[in-house]
Amino acid sequence: MRWWHPSDIGFALRSKAVGVGQATRLLLRLVGALGYVLKRPALLRDQIHFLGNYSLAIIGVSGLFVGFVLGLQGYYILQRYGSTEAVGMMVALTLLRELGPVVTALLFAGRAGTALTAEIGLMKAGEQLSAMEMMAVDPVERILAPRFWAGLITMPLLAAVFSAVGVIGGWIVGVLMLNIDGGAFWGQMQNGVDVLTDLGNGVIKSFVFGVTVTFVALLQGFVAKPTPEGVSRATTRTVVMASLAVLALDFLLTATMFSI
Repeated sequence: MRWWHPSDIGFALRSKAVGVGQATRLLLRLVGALGYVLKRPALLRDQIHFLGNYSLAIIGVSGLFVGFVLGLQGYYILQRYGSTEAVGMMVALTLLRELGPVVTALLFAGRAGTALTAEIGLMKAGEQLSAMEMMAVDPVERILAPRFWAGLITMPLLAAVFSAVGVIGGWIVGVLMLNIDGGAFWGQMQNGVDVLTDLGNGVIKSFVFGVTVTFVALLQGFVAKPTPEGVSRATTRTVVMASLAVLALDFLLTATMFSI
């Protein structure tokens, strides 16, 4: 049995500190590269298309079925209290406050995040990033920054699509299948949803999750070992770390936003 030596603990702590410092420097460089990205809108446009368009199908289908489930469960729960007309409000609040941003971020991490990590990792394994540096081209500005800002823009749009489709799914189940009055469904929703408190906080969450998931994906690809096994592990780390970060941030943001 091998006992831990104090030097081992110190080395582990130093390695973690180096990793945190490297991540912080990369994040600052990505934020500072906004000017470069704005000068080359074609790069940003292509990445928005890559991250958003290819994720739209899974976001839409998932939002529809989540809306189905919320409408069904909400009807059965509210039926006990004779308030089935409030199904619309419950579906909208649940999607706008929590499920819309959170589920979209988790799906975004599994679809777009893994693609970003694999793409950057393969570029590193193929020495394309090193070749750019040899040609005096900064790979952070040219490769990573457009993807970072595209993720920041795409994530709130996908969350809005998820919530909108989810509300439609709740309407299909509640009004068309369970015969809830359509006017009461939409009226309760309009009266119960506040633009600033509910919709605004959901948008803020979407932006925070977009930054988190995209940055984690790019960081893992950028620091991945230039081997097939290294890229594979980096892709797995992206899903795990991004998902845990989204759930933890959701708790912190919810505790902060709705307790004030």
